[in-house]
Amino acid sequence: MISPQTSATSSEPAIRVAGLRKTFNVPVREPGLRAAVRSLVHRETREVRAVDDIGFEIGAGEVVGFLGPNGAGKTTTLKMLSGLLYPTSGQAFVLGHVPSKREAAFLRRITMVMGNRNQLQWDLPALDSYELIRAIYRLEPAAFRTTRDDFIELLDLADLVHKPVRNLSLGERMKVEIVGALLHRPQILFLDEPTIGLDVTMQKRIRSFIAEYNQRYGATVLLTSHYMADVQALCRRVVVIHHGKILYDGELAQLGARFNATKTIGVTLVDGEADLSAYGEVISVEDGRVTLRVSRAAAPEVAARLLRDLAVADLTIEDPPIEDVIERVFASGSEAP
Repeated sequence: MISPQTSATSSEPAIRVAGLRKTFNVPVREPGLRAAVRSLVHRETREVRAVDDIGFEIGAGEVVGFLGPNGAGKTTTLKMLSGLLYPTSGQAFVLGHVPSKREAAFLRRITMVMGNRNQLQWDLPALDSYELIRAIYRLEPAAFRTTRDDFIELLDLADLVHKPVRNLSLGERMKVEIVGALLHRPQILFLDEPTIGLDVTMQKRIRSFIAEYNQRYGATVLLTSHYMADVQALCRRVVVIHHGKILYDGELAQLGARFNATKTIGVTLVDGEADLSAYGEVISVEDGRVTLRVSRAAAPEVAARLLRDLAVADLTIEDPPIEDVIERVFASGSEAP
């Protein structure tokens, strides 16, 4: 049994979860007028387990990717850890606090950023909303201005914070939103799709800012994203969840070895393209380069055969793209042996 603490110490994890579960009773009915009338008198429901008995620990200063398809339970978990939802059962402690109690000391130390939600005042410049945030958190004015100006410089917002938020593009709005969420220098960052809908340049800028914040303040970050570039750039460790259950918890680098038994071999021949199907599964042929999929164990032997049998100009052996590995994890539906 995990016991709550009044404060987190350097020796204990920043986030501890054990047996966490969240269920919802969802109304169901058949289509049609008769079913609609019947539901007014007797409403039928079914139980949906959004999060089903999960457990993990995250150390102080870690940046962890929390991955899963839509409906896997990622956002529900983040909402329970930030205190927005009350768990059906199980235990969760964040910096020694029980999130559902929503204590002021807890709320001052966390933040949650959702890529499709706005917290700043729509018709006001971001600077005005930042002043409101300063008042809410009772931040010391000089320290607040130092932090604000530092973040504005890091994200190149000097020309944007004077404009009404409604006049900003999606990417610009996301940047000023992130600054607003971090002005109180939280120790825990729950980031739910912070780069959703943004172009590649803007995604990279926000990833760099999150990495800088983590390094500068030692913050703990739990990140959900459908963009694997976010995860690869920021996270050494990932937790993969599907149908409310954890399928994998470990290093991102080890994910491929555990859930994927293949390698890809890229071959460019001196004499141009040739039929290489005898060496493995041909998955692409582009600009004279043939890409083969072979079993992980057979990759060295296949590469040796290619070099022995053919005039090879270039040959590479790589793990498959991380997106493909994650897809195989989801398809497995259960923990790998």
